[in-house]
Amino acid sequence: MHTTTISYKSKNILIEKLEKQSNIEVIKAKSFFSKLFSKKQHADIYFHTGSLNEKSIDNIKNSKITIVNSFSAKNEIVESTKIKDEKIEIIYPSINIDFKEPNKVKAKICEEFQIDLETKLIFFTAKNIKSSGVKEFLDICASLNYENFKIIISASQKQINNLQFQLPKYEGLKDKLIILEDYKNIDDLFLASDIFILPTHNKSFSSNILKAMFCKCVVFVTIQNEVKEVVDVFASMDNPSDSTISFKLDAILSAENDLKEIKEQNRKLALEFTLENNLVKINHIMENV
Repeated sequence: MHTTTISYKSKNILIEKLEKQSNIEVIKAKSFFSKLFSKKQHADIYFHTGSLNEKSIDNIKNSKITIVNSFSAKNEIVESTKIKDEKIEIIYPSINIDFKEPNKVKAKICEEFQIDLETKLIFFTAKNIKSSGVKEFLDICASLNYENFKIIISASQKQINNLQFQLPKYEGLKDKLIILEDYKNIDDLFLASDIFILPTHNKSFSSNILKAMFCKCVVFVTIQNEVKEVVDVFASMDNPSDSTISFKLDAILSAENDLKEIKEQNRKLALEFTLENNLVKINHIMENV
């Protein structure tokens, strides 16, 4: 069996799966002394994430194929390194969730937090809620005309503590807010929610949008984020403070059939990016290296 060598800038669930395959060898970073007395080995496939630097450019130029998670990242590499377009392949971030029937999960969440089952749930979570637009998220929710909704914000205890200082400005949302610190079953919140909004300032691909789509959420995200490549125009925000988003939300929350249709469309699209499907894609690429 042919062995393919790989290296990466940071590990993800797709790489973790690949490492368990018998035909994969990981080239690991060498110690200082090893670098002095041995020739550098480059991998057949290099997984690139984040910004370009001297080390990553060297890996990109010397690998047979480089894997990135967006067209934006691919275009940046081509412009910066002038390497051939066909040497870079795109595999979007992998979704790895135990999917459960959203209506059943919503019933459980509504019981846990004493919410009426007919109430629409609008969800926000992120590793860094400030740079991901929690203020803008609250501004959007505060401007809605639709009334029968609850807001769920989930984050680390430290971030929630900081958020508490902003909440007095949103007195009108007081009875609608559910603030969760270090909530363990985060996937259940995605499955239970109707809407996921991410008015992020960040460029790096937000895998939470794919996760929300997989869980049958209607999503909205800023076009500054690389995930814009997989969402439609309706889901796109021109900027974190896009004033049109409130009108879109009011419209979709008031139209049950449209809400259900978009949820189903998002689920169908996101199925393409499951861990299993991404494994098929990367193994196909390796067969042709």
